Formats: sequence, C-alpha cells, structure tokens
Amino acid sequence: MKGGAFFILAIFLLHSSFLVHSQYLDSCDNNVINFNEYTSFDTTAMACQVVWEKESFTLRYAKAGIGLWSFLLSAYNRNSWIAMAFSTNNEMIGSSAMVGWMYLNGTSKVLQYDLKGKDSKSVLPDKGNLTVIANSSSLFVQSDRMYMAFQLSTPQPLTNLLYAIGPFILPTENDGLKLSMHRTYISTTMDFETGLSHTQASPFTGLRKTHGALNMIGWGIFMPIGAIVARYFRHLDPVWFYTHTTVQILGFLFGVVGFMLGFVVEGFIKAEVTYHKNIGITILIISCFQVLALLVRPQKKMKIRKYWNWYHHNAGRILIVLIISNIFYGVRLGMEGPSWYGTYAAIVAIMFVTAIVLEVRLRRQR
Repeated sequence: MKGGAFFILAIFLLHSSFLVHSQYLDSCDNNVINFNEYTSFDTTAMACQVVWEKESFTLRYAKAGIGLWSFLLSAYNRNSWIAMAFSTNNEMIGSSAMVGWMYLNGTSKVLQYDLKGKDSKSVLPDKGNLTVIANSSSLFVQSDRMYMAFQLSTPQPLTNLLYAIGPFILPTENDGLKLSMHRTYISTTMDFETGLSHTQASPFTGLRKTHGALNMIGWGIFMPIGAIVARYFRHLDPVWFYTHTTVQILGFLFGVVGFMLGFVVEGFIKAEVTYHKNIGITILIISCFQVLALLVRPQKKMKIRKYWNWYHHNAGRILIVLIISNIFYGVRLGMEGPSWYGTYAAIVAIMFVTAIVLEVRLRRQR
C-alpha cells in the first residue's frame, strides 16, 4: 500500500512540474515588455522567439544600431545559471557564451566564458570572442522568471546558438567562477532576419538513446525480473530455474550490447562519464561472474552449496542496486528529460511493489 501511495505521489509531482513549466512559459504573446529600469538598452521593441519550449527559454533581440545588437534571454528561475552560446559549428567547444546567475542574497553576475573544452578547467571566465558592450550586461528576476540582458558589437550575430541550464551549485569567486557541468542543453539555429529558430538534432542522439534503452531493458528490467523469479517461484520447480536462467541470459546479452555502444558513444562525443563508465564496468564484471557461477554450481547435497548460494544471492542484490543507480545516473548524464526518468521510475516502482507483495506471501507460507 505504501509503495502504491509513493508511486501515485511521484506521478502527481511529475505532473505538477509540467504545470509549473507551462505556468511560467514566456510565449511572446505579449511581446511589448518594458524592463528598461533593469537594462541599459530599450526592451520595448524587440523581436521575440521561444527558442527552447521544453525548458521555457525565450529570446528577445533587436538590431539597436550599426554593428550593435541587443539580447534579452528569459527562462524559468531554477536558482541555476543560464547560458547562451554563439558557435561557428553548432558545437559547444570553440564557442563563446554569455552566462548569468543570481545568488540567494539578490546579487547577480553575467560573464562571458570561452568554451575551450568540456571540463571546468577549459571553460574560462571573462574570455571569449564576443565583443560585449561595456556595462550592458545585467540579470534580474521578475515573476519567477530570470532575465539575462546584454549587447554585442557585431555586424551580424552567429546563427548557431546553444542554450544551457547549470546545476544548483552556483559559481563563486572562491572557486574562480568555474562552471560545473550543465544539467541540460540544446543546440539551435536562429535566422535573425525572419525570427525563426529550430533545434539541431545531434547525429549521435539515436546511438545514445539506443545505448540507454538496451541497458535499461537488459540490466534494468530483465535482471530484476530474473531475481524475482528465482526468489519467489521456487515452488514451480524446475520451471523457475529455466525461466530465471533464460531471463538473466537475455538481460546479460542486451546489457553487453548496450555496454559496448556506450564506448562508441563516448568516443564520438568525447563525453566525460568516468563514474558512469566505471560503475558500468563493475556491473559487467559482476554479471560475468554470475553467469560463470552457473557453470560451477554445486549439487544441492554438497556442503559447499550453501556458500555458493550466499555468494550468488548477495552478488545479485548488489548488482541490482548498482544497475538501478547507474541507469538513473545515465539518464541524467544523457539529459533525456522527465519522460525517461518517469518511465523507468514507474517500472522500478511496479517491480518493487510486486516484490513486496510476493515477499509477504512467502513469509506467510513459511
């Protein structure tokens, strides 16, 4: 009952998050806004475009003079930094970004960053190729939305634009204003003449999603189901054993293919996923030993069988904990959004509630 209530609560909270998103969406319907008291330039006659609907990013811009462009980026205030990068090749590396955030005490910062790499040491504050007009940058919050304003001196802004949302840890002077890895990002192109913006799909998105789906199905679904069969259906001998073995081997095969694809994805996009990869390697090693354990399984009458059972059962429990943790971690790294989180969370909740019901039944029978 408690598990079911938790599942209903999780669905409610997920639904509520979408309501919050839509509630504070800046849709450009009322494009005439006046934030002149917060900015050094006029904001009442700017073109407007929703550039990232999923994360409620809206961009307003205007050509304010010869070689002068004004920008006003708004997003729902998540107490994180927001970023807008200008790129020559639609990639983060090599681009220059305007990044802004507000501290809890109400002070704010807007800085240019030179994105020379994906690690924080290669993201340099107060550097970059953008010519930012002095004293034009500002950041303020209105009606639960964060607004970042700045002006650039350029004949024509680059049309390849990237937007990102940072983690909840804000940069500080003590750590050299270094940026931690973003929570999510999007790559777009903008036609400043027509005002049209569209998302650029990554060529490796399909490969990354296949990697995630195979691991989720193989490690994250088949393996726990196999464990449930082994623990709660032993009275159906020998059907439980062959079912358990078949499901675990299928999960292992799916997982191995997904594991190999992970290295392919890492090589293509140069992702920094050290912890995720190391946990994945640990999962594969334990799984290999679990499969090999079937080949050396002692007979029931042998004294050593109880030690084999102890190892096999506890290794399986550790394996399931690592698998579920790494899948959620991988979804976060892949920035797949709430649909992947919600789907797998629902599957885990169903398996968990099922295990509780079967465990209660098993204990009553004993």
